[in-house]
Amino acid sequence: MEAMKLKLATLLLFVMTIASHAQESFNLELKQQLDSLYYKDQKPRAVYMGDITGKEKTEVLQVLGCTVEEYDAQTWSIIAKQDSLNLLEAEEIIKVHGYPGKSMVGEPANKAIWYVIQHSKKIEQYFPIIAQAGEEGELSMRLVGMMQDRMLMDQNKEQIYGTQVAGRKLGDSDEWFYFVWPIKDAKNVNQRRKEVGFDTSVEENAKRLDVNYQVYTLKQIDSILTQK
Repeated sequence: MEAMKLKLATLLLFVMTIASHAQESFNLELKQQLDSLYYKDQKPRAVYMGDITGKEKTEVLQVLGCTVEEYDAQTWSIIAKQDSLNLLEAEEIIKVHGYPGKSMVGEPANKAIWYVIQHSKKIEQYFPIIAQAGEEGELSMRLVGMMQDRMLMDQNKEQIYGTQVAGRKLGDSDEWFYFVWPIKDAKNVNQRRKEVGFDTSVEENAKRLDVNYQVYTLKQIDSILTQK
C-alpha cells in the first residue's frame, strides 16, 4: 500500500511539473504584444479594403495618427510607414524569443510575426526561422508555403504553391497585366497545396483574387511584358 501511495505521489509530482513547465513556456505578456502587432499590421489594410466598421476605422486611424482625409490621400505610404515600425518591433522580439510560436503565445498571436515579415523586404533573411517554426508545428505550413512563394517571386524564380499573383505594366504603356506568378511543376501544384494544408485549388485561389488562372513560364511572362 505504501509503495502504491509513493508511486501515485511521484506520478502526481511529475504531472504537476509538466504543467508548471507548460505554463512557464506560455508568455502572456508577449502574447498581448503580438496581438497588438497583429492589429497594427492587419487593421490598416482592412480600412483600405473596406472590411471594417466606422467606429473601428476611427480607432485604427487614431493608432496610425492620421485623419480620414490623410489616409485616403496617402494610403500606401501610411501603411508602409506602419509596416516599417512593425518590422522594427518584430525584429526585437525575434532577437529575444526567436520565432514566438503557438506553444508560447497561442493562436492567432503566433501569426503576427509572420504577417509583418511577409509585408517586409526581409523575407529571405527571416525565412529560415519561419520554416523551422512550421516544421516544429509552431506555425501553419500553409503560411510557410505562402512566404516561400513570395520569396521565390521576389527572386524572379518559379513559385511552388501558386499563392502569389503579380501585376505588371505592359512595356511602356499604362496597361496592366495581372497573372498568377509562374509555378514550378504546375501540373502537380494542387497536390502540393493539399499536403501543406490549403483547402482551395490554385484555380479557386486565382478566382478569389480576381485573376484569370493560366500557366505561364518565366520566359513567357518576360515576352508578354516587353511586347508593348
